Amino acid sequence: MAGSRGMAEVASDDAKLLESLGYKQELKRSMGGFSNFAISFSVICILAGGITSVQLGTSALGGAAAGFAWPLGVIFALVVALGMAQIGSAYPTAGGLYHWSSTLGGKGWGWATAWFNLLGLIFVTAAVNVGTYQLAVSTFGGDPAKLGFAAQTLGVVVIAISHGILNHLGIRLTTLLIDFSGYLIFAVAAVLTVALLGLAPTHDFSRLFTFTNTSGDAGGGVWPGTGNVSMLFLLALLWPIYTITGFDASAHTAEETKDASRNVPKGIIRAVFFSGLFGWIMVSAIVLALPSVAEGAKQAGNIFFWMMDQVMPGWLKWPLEVGILVANYLCGLACLTSTSRMLYAFSRDGGMPGSQWLRRVSPTFGSPATAVWVAAALAVACTLYSPAYSTLTTATVIFLYISYVMPSAVGFFAYGKKWQRMGPFDLGGPLYKTICVLSVLGTAVLIYAGVQPPNQPALPVTFGLAVLLVVAWFGGMRKAFKGPPHLAAQNPAPAGVRSSDPVTKAV
Repeated sequence: MAGSRGMAEVASDDAKLLESLGYKQELKRSMGGFSNFAISFSVICILAGGITSVQLGTSALGGAAAGFAWPLGVIFALVVALGMAQIGSAYPTAGGLYHWSSTLGGKGWGWATAWFNLLGLIFVTAAVNVGTYQLAVSTFGGDPAKLGFAAQTLGVVVIAISHGILNHLGIRLTTLLIDFSGYLIFAVAAVLTVALLGLAPTHDFSRLFTFTNTSGDAGGGVWPGTGNVSMLFLLALLWPIYTITGFDASAHTAEETKDASRNVPKGIIRAVFFSGLFGWIMVSAIVLALPSVAEGAKQAGNIFFWMMDQVMPGWLKWPLEVGILVANYLCGLACLTSTSRMLYAFSRDGGMPGSQWLRRVSPTFGSPATAVWVAAALAVACTLYSPAYSTLTTATVIFLYISYVMPSAVGFFAYGKKWQRMGPFDLGGPLYKTICVLSVLGTAVLIYAGVQPPNQPALPVTFGLAVLLVVAWFGGMRKAFKGPPHLAAQNPAPAGVRSSDPVTKAV
């Protein structure tokens, strides 16, 4: 562990490992292990998706969505995270998934991974910023619908500019805020959960394990009416899976993390595990606090705020909602950090138009300043046309999970062959390959569930992007794009980085 070695030795090992991957240290490496965990934990933010997406579960299966579907969705996310952690420990670079896919599967596979990941990150950042604006208006007594689209655009622009300034000023300031966000999410989720359990009209825990068909009108029209309980279970799984995304942020900030080969895999796994665990307790408390599960399901997207109005006294409700608002704002900040690092890393290898500018690092603040502002602008831009925005946000999670499993898909074949140098986090061949298979199969199921009505527009968007990438690659990018400097798997391991180090157990 880092504590058993001097900081100078750790820094030297980080620099040597990064050099062996073909890159020099340009970003400021000042994040510790907690900070690397906190950025993924903040992007996941159970106070965002866990609350705003309640209807995806309760309008499908009622209370059983919390008791059964949530933990199963978390287990799937954890399986995906383990596969990412295995590769991230061996290749801790800012490019994260893009670099892994390129190294293990070739530059074409890496290029496609980069686009799925980058677009997913941009759309997530946009969705979080819109949600933060709407929460801000609602928290202070306004109605976002009445204020109109122009006010929303202005609000999103203000949020994006403030996030851009904070990220531009460097990773130290951003890290302080994201660390605070990690503690804030824990605190607000804990207070909310205890308050809901204390104020709940019933402690009928059978609610959490009672399957109720709440599709169609019974669930406020969130999902079309159907008698297929298996399909409803798949739809309910979208609640936890939509919430637990963005844990690739630990990988994207690898070059700013000390002892990255150890702390990056820990950050990924711990963020998913603790988000899933505390999220499960919180969403279970929400279901128990509903005056009526049936009446709550009918509220559709307003279910959480309806429940708060019914059971929470005003003196407690308002500060909790402010805490949720601040957590969502900091979630957007962390999203922009992750997105800008991915944009910087991809541009560093010439993958983006204008790469020569996007790869620039501020000599004063040590941040990828141009990438920060371009990422912020792109996040605003994709909110400007409402119909397209709705479809794109639906496809966001599909894009991200496709990018999450693409490195694992090629890692299955590369392990022990093309890929022989493991990082200190090593699951071993049989377990790692099993996780790869489960990740890919699970993502295929996720895609199937994610494009069911009313989200069927996400299918042509996802398929269209895949076709566009193939056409662009064979239409010229195959020759123009050079990929990472060289394949890291061919390099010897630097001193201090050994596959025998017992980090797996420490996670």
